[in-house]
Amino acid sequence: MALRAARGWLGRDGRPRRAAAPRSGRARLDLLRHGPGNVADDARRGGSRDRELARGPGRSGARPSGPRDPRGSVLRRPGGLRLSRRPPAPADRASGSASGGAGHPSRALVIDDPIRWGILGTAGIAESAFLPALRQAGDGVAVSVASRDDARARRWATEHDVARGVAGYEQIVTDPEIEAIYIPLPNGLHAEWTITALEAGKAVLCEKPLCVTPDETRRVLATADAASVPLWEAFVFPFHQQTERVRDALASGQVGEVREIGSRFHFVLDDPRDIRLSADLGGGSLYDVGCYPIRLARLLFDAEPDLDRAIADAVWTRSGVDTELWGALTFPGDRRLVFSCGFLAADDTFTRVFGTEGELRMTNPFHPADDDTFAIVHGDDVREHAAAPVGEHSFTPAIRHIHAVLRGRERPRHLAVDEAMGNARAIGALL
Repeated sequence: MALRAARGWLGRDGRPRRAAAPRSGRARLDLLRHGPGNVADDARRGGSRDRELARGPGRSGARPSGPRDPRGSVLRRPGGLRLSRRPPAPADRASGSASGGAGHPSRALVIDDPIRWGILGTAGIAESAFLPALRQAGDGVAVSVASRDDARARRWATEHDVARGVAGYEQIVTDPEIEAIYIPLPNGLHAEWTITALEAGKAVLCEKPLCVTPDETRRVLATADAASVPLWEAFVFPFHQQTERVRDALASGQVGEVREIGSRFHFVLDDPRDIRLSADLGGGSLYDVGCYPIRLARLLFDAEPDLDRAIADAVWTRSGVDTELWGALTFPGDRRLVFSCGFLAADDTFTRVFGTEGELRMTNPFHPADDDTFAIVHGDDVREHAAAPVGEHSFTPAIRHIHAVLRGRERPRHLAVDEAMGNARAIGALL
């Protein structure tokens, strides 16, 4: 451990087509992510290479149950996603296919209706970030929100134009009409309810951090793998236009070889009752906002840090919550992330990427607004660029991507099964 709070001592494509379901959750997820042509071992798929995964959401490759209409009908997966089976093209009718066999042509699976979301909890970020982005992204609608208090759930639903409010998170998870679930619960509840939602066949967008320990993260990711349904940790900046442009600039050598990233994420949290100050609920500045610079560095360096070299120091409350933290992670090639985070200083998300020939500056790499910028700097030469399209919410590109995945239009990117463990290990090494 790099930082110990030992009581005062701090040291440390073509169209998607139906296929027979692969035998394992891992094989189904591999097909969902990479397509049938990129799976190395044919035997892992439990069938011919000519079979293609129906890249709809939910249990990828599993055949939906329910009545079939040769003219095209809506099929419902219990507790999962609504898929519409369209008639095949005339050529397919005549020839059949390798996956369907003669007389059983393959048919594309697509979702016709808007993605139906449920929200677990009435956290402020659901109101300020998720719902505005959901409406801006299109193709989705929030149909239900759950709270432990029925009156609160109903009131919140009315105020935010959600169809219904219900008491108890399980009502969202077991609702067969809901296809995807957003989880903005306290950090300490993420693992339990993410696992429950995945086991019910729901696609999940869970707020960061996905879990509060590496062991919890392993259990959640194993569940996602076994259930073969998509899970995202709600780091939305990897989907941003700014992030793509920054990565392109660094890859093309505009600042030379990148040696160090310096990043801050601070804001003032002055309500002592805030759940982010509760040790029992997984509070702390590293979990809440320090996770962002870590995820950014892993993305820009395209590597994982050496956990044995992690160092950190922090300001702790008596209950064991870090209200400010400074940390450093070393990546291959002796490249570094040096960052700080906290609840005590004024708002600041300024980030600098230092190279051998210049630097790249971002006023807000995580949730850029209309007035945020990034700049390429060579001495006195500063070339500034807009960080985001005017009027676009920072969550919108991620929600738009999730909808495209669940409709079968895109292969999933930045899935938790690919990305979350690295952040969990780094946080564990720093605490």
